[in-house]
Amino acid sequence: MSDAERIADLNDTFRRGGSGFMLTPGIQALEDAAGLVDRVRKFDTFTDDNDPYHEHDFGSLDWHGTKVFWKIDYYDQALKYGEDPLSPKCKRVLTIMLASEY
Repeated sequence: MSDAERIADLNDTFRRGGSGFMLTPGIQALEDAAGLVDRVRKFDTFTDDNDPYHEHDFGSLDWHGTKVFWKIDYYDQALKYGEDPLSPKCKRVLTIMLASEY
């Protein structure tokens, strides 16, 4: 299994678990934000355009006519950005945001 496949597997497991998500103010203001979180958890529409490194760390979708992005960032245990995504010490954070908030 390649590093990208291992990272994608770890990211999919994390995203499907549904914890460690951050919702921006624009997402919190949407109706049915809980439904959107569920849709992100189930997201599987990865393409070369939205996932060029095949790590499943970004997605884009339409939510009731609003363009939404989500992305996974990697931190160490002290929440310092940039931890190796394959490290067992890696803490993942998934942010869901309006495309306009990016």
